[in-house]
Amino acid sequence: MSRQASGARGTSGGDAGNPRNASNSNDAKPNDEAGRSKLPAGLYLVATPIGNAADITLRALDILRRADVIACEDTRLTGKLLARHGIAAKLTPYHDHNAERARPAILARLAQGQAVALVSDAGSPLISDPGFKLVRTVTDAGYMVTAVPGASAVVTALQLSGLPTDRFLFAGFLPARRAARKKALTELASVPASLVFFESANRLAESLADMAETLGDRPAAVARELTKLFEEVRRGALAELAAHYRDAGPPKGEIVIVVGGPQETAPTEQDLDARLLETLENSSVRDAAAQIAAETGIPKRDVYARALALSRDRRK
Repeated sequence: MSRQASGARGTSGGDAGNPRNASNSNDAKPNDEAGRSKLPAGLYLVATPIGNAADITLRALDILRRADVIACEDTRLTGKLLARHGIAAKLTPYHDHNAERARPAILARLAQGQAVALVSDAGSPLISDPGFKLVRTVTDAGYMVTAVPGASAVVTALQLSGLPTDRFLFAGFLPARRAARKKALTELASVPASLVFFESANRLAESLADMAETLGDRPAAVARELTKLFEEVRRGALAELAAHYRDAGPPKGEIVIVVGGPQETAPTEQDLDARLLETLENSSVRDAAAQIAAETGIPKRDVYARALALSRDRRK
């Protein structure tokens, strides 16, 4: 599962054989009988499907066909994807356990003018997947890095959640232990944005319960099996969702949780009166009501009625 990756693009033009001065064309170059056309040297971050195998772009397929080598988490999974599209390519493993050893080998390939594609098991590389250290190493060495965008579980879940999308924070996987998980949630409680998490099915119910306790009973959505035949998005308050999955048991599939941002607390009557009296010192009843209604979200007619009553009391 992945979120959208970003990479520094190389400069246009130059000798394709020189990795420090490679061109960066987004146009697919068709293969001919003489063989594959040469890709500019560099690192290509290629998004792969998160579920539905058809969710791969034409550009991604072109890059995977023409790359000198494809670095991937699991050669078996990537091999199946390539076989589906009739792509014969050299694969090399790149994952958390071998990254320190694999990075120098990839740099050596770039120094030889090769094009290296990086893919994750599903979705966009680097998003809760290994790769950011590779990008940093490659860019520090002066080689071209570009991204081939595509499927992302983070964005797909956010789109389907029905929650605000104008501002969001992806927080990856929460800690497995409850104390550490609640500490992490406490740090996120005041973030003025929708929160997106990955979670394992076995921990889903307890994580939702901890979210309800720590963040408050916010609106949320649990998305699973995204883009697949049995895709499901369940929406509701955090406590309601926690109770559902506690009773129903762990669901099948990859899980993405989207939680709404902090909810404004309605002011007490005393707070409302104090704010209105302060505003009425320099504003008309109508203007004061409009201002306070906008600030608090309380219906304007209710604020106006209260402002009018306070204004009359002041004149007595």
